Amino acid sequence: MGSFRIEGGRRLKGTLIPQGAKNEALQILCAVLLTEEPVEIRNVPDIVDVNKLIDLLRHMGVLVERLNDTDYRFTAKDIDIEFFKKPEFKKMGGGLRGSVMIVGPLLARFGRGYIPTPGGDKIGRRRLDTHFIGFQHLGAEFEYDAKEGFYKVEAKRLKGAYMLLDEPSVTGTANIVMAAVLAEGRTTIYHAACEPYLQQLCKMLNRMGAKIEGIGSNLLTIDGVDSLGGTEHRMLPDMIEIGSFIGLAAMTRSEILIKDTGYDQLGCIPDVFRKLGITVIRQGDDILVPEQDHYTITTFIDGSIMSISDHPWPGLTPDLLSIVLVVATQAKGSVLIHQKMFESRLFFVDKLIDMGAQVILCDPHRVVVNGHDHQQPLRAIRMTSPDIRAGVALLIAALSAEGTSIIDNIGQIDRGYQHIDTRLNALGARIERME
Repeated sequence: MGSFRIEGGRRLKGTLIPQGAKNEALQILCAVLLTEEPVEIRNVPDIVDVNKLIDLLRHMGVLVERLNDTDYRFTAKDIDIEFFKKPEFKKMGGGLRGSVMIVGPLLARFGRGYIPTPGGDKIGRRRLDTHFIGFQHLGAEFEYDAKEGFYKVEAKRLKGAYMLLDEPSVTGTANIVMAAVLAEGRTTIYHAACEPYLQQLCKMLNRMGAKIEGIGSNLLTIDGVDSLGGTEHRMLPDMIEIGSFIGLAAMTRSEILIKDTGYDQLGCIPDVFRKLGITVIRQGDDILVPEQDHYTITTFIDGSIMSISDHPWPGLTPDLLSIVLVVATQAKGSVLIHQKMFESRLFFVDKLIDMGAQVILCDPHRVVVNGHDHQQPLRAIRMTSPDIRAGVALLIAALSAEGTSIIDNIGQIDRGYQHIDTRLNALGARIERME
């Protein structure tokens, strides 16, 4: 999959424009299956996971027109239902996590949806129960072939229902919403996810003719309609990439201006980095992170050690905890990082320990970080990217370290970050891509 060779210890300076949101794209692109009319999607990130999903849609029979570097037109008029029985579908659908979100639209429009066990990051259990229990509430029959690793749902006509989700799964909520918009009658979803990406999906569906109320809350009410039409939609900036850039600036003691951040949709992200002592300045819709030689982790009011944990929106997204952890290694002070959602996401800290970071892995979910206050730089090593977010966290660590580091398996990073080496090299980094 290739490697990065990173010359560390260089201060960066310049402007970065965040890509379109990866997690939003995986939902929005699947929603084009709900109509035979054209749907134009703007600000689509050029990353591996999104490109794989677009290729899957193309093989399903969707007409895909690339209008420019970031904009596409999709027309799902002639879907090949027989494609889902072919080995090619099992291979393509099993290659990315986001493929699970084609099931809801296919079930709603064609009465059947299929998916092989989806791929994605190896960060612990990522169960799909919420998706398929939701479809069953709507009247679908569910079948799982454990031997083949193949999921199947079918229904002659979906019917609206009340459901209380067992967890506020973002992808689960999105999948159920896309099925419910064409169901007969009213669907009420309680304990729904309400992340900005899901709000974007619901607003797009309403422009297509759906009737969704409660957007932005954890109680969604959906009155089914007979059909949906085309629309235009623009992706939000990727909040995970924005948080990564804030952390990058702090770790490398650089001045970075992040343009067009969609600041009002970032929730608590800027304040989480401020808790680490990082200066984050809002300038309209932009963020300026000035050059800082030191940043000090705050404490709670009673003086106790700060703890930072993930939580469903409007809490901190778990995708940024890897970045927060790395940034804390060069802060002044100590912090407890508590990763609640995935039991394998913190196991990359062994690489940071090898680099000289003072990190204590308490258990699969908790890490204590004692920061160096930039008094003891991290040292360069060779390491492997285990997943998208840990991969970028290790890239940030390498950029701040003394010496030349190698990161292998960078295909994981390319899955979520668009041309990251080229963009950072334009700011003064030295990252060489080696095949």
